[in-house]
Amino acid sequence: MIPVQGYEGRTVAVLGLGRSGRATALALAAGGARPVVWDDGQAGRDAADAQGFDLRDLTRPGAFDDVDLLVTSPGIPHLYPVPHPVIAAAWAAGVPVDNDIGLFFRSFATGEWDGFDSMPRVVAITGSNGKSTTSALTHHILTECGRPAQLAGNIGRGVLDLNPARDGEVVVLELSSYQTDLARALTPDVGVFTNLSPDHLDRHGGPGGYFAAKRRLFAEGGPDRAIIGVDEAEGQYLANQLAEGQADDRVIRVSVNRKLAGEGWAVFARKGFLTEWRKGRQVAAIDLRGVAGLPGSHNHQNACAAYAVARTLGLSPKAIEAALHSYPGLPHRSQRIAEAGGVAYVNDSKATNVDAAAKALAAFPRIRWICGGLEKDGGLGELTGAMGSVAKAYVIGREAEGFARQVQAQLMGVDAEVCTTMARAVERAMAEAEPGDTVLLAPAAASFDQYDNFEKRGEDFVAEVMGRLNRG
Repeated sequence: MIPVQGYEGRTVAVLGLGRSGRATALALAAGGARPVVWDDGQAGRDAADAQGFDLRDLTRPGAFDDVDLLVTSPGIPHLYPVPHPVIAAAWAAGVPVDNDIGLFFRSFATGEWDGFDSMPRVVAITGSNGKSTTSALTHHILTECGRPAQLAGNIGRGVLDLNPARDGEVVVLELSSYQTDLARALTPDVGVFTNLSPDHLDRHGGPGGYFAAKRRLFAEGGPDRAIIGVDEAEGQYLANQLAEGQADDRVIRVSVNRKLAGEGWAVFARKGFLTEWRKGRQVAAIDLRGVAGLPGSHNHQNACAAYAVARTLGLSPKAIEAALHSYPGLPHRSQRIAEAGGVAYVNDSKATNVDAAAKALAAFPRIRWICGGLEKDGGLGELTGAMGSVAKAYVIGREAEGFARQVQAQLMGVDAEVCTTMARAVERAMAEAEPGDTVLLAPAAASFDQYDNFEKRGEDFVAEVMGRLNRG
């Protein structure tokens, strides 16, 4: 646990009692603060009461009279589409609002660090797609190379649930736009921006607000080194804003669309080969085509970003290459779960938006595509360039008929069968798959019409596939 510093003897309110909220309350108490907690759901309040937390109804008048800070969980809207009433009440009372990420950056460093031979470092990774894989891959490379490391944030543990830093340790944080948008302190040593595509637009008031939330990671604290994916205009803009000139190697540019040359520092992947370019010459190259845990160009972008982090932290290209080959991949992200009769089965339930699905579709030669769910803004038009590999679509979700019509109308030549349920989609895809095909779950939609989250959707896909294969 990271005890929160700066609030000894003061009352701090905590709104939202999920994983991060409970960890925050414990970390506040460990630092000498007096946490008072609240959750909109009765189940959350009951669980907090059972743990001995001091419950306070933050919706009642006067609830903030003695409060010095409100800490809110990332899933609670603080501005768009409308501010949560408790957050609005904190504003009205003049109480600052923060989240656990802000508290972490204020509290991670301690006086014990004066005795360390090597200062701990924090790597913070954000972006629309690939940030989980980039974070997990970075952590994997570090541990494989013998560097002490912890992984937290939007993946794994809550940030305040981490262990206090060890000598020379690296903390790798995956940060969503919900987390970067509100944190009052953002001071990583290394910041990573993977890419940007439309997502969470209602929460951020449109694409500009969404990008602004991501940009705060670099604008608020100013990392010592920034690793920026430049395959979109926003990344190009961000890299340009941060660099003082072409040779400024405080910015490492990353691409999977083109070669990046010049006097600066760049890492790019083309035709399956990762290349590091620095000071006008090639420094290293790695063949990614045989890395089983990182299929497709989107995963090659993740590999480039993680490689750049590892190089920033002083690891050699040879050591990084060996660690890449031992990376097992993450569940629900291009996860190869089985192969039978020449047919591969891949779970990419995390492909909850069109851009992520397009990248998954581009990774395999002939696909039986299971898609559908709670559709996001923008339609399916951006998938057009990736559809040449799709033999047929099998559509799930409560609005499967409408989703299938979009597939057929916008993506000419692709047959779309309305299946509605995962069981039916898997049954039909497996029945029609031929040797050389990949049965791919890459929904291009959120899961909430049928599942609690994308993990549950992916688990259902895995269970249906394995159940049918085991039955023979």
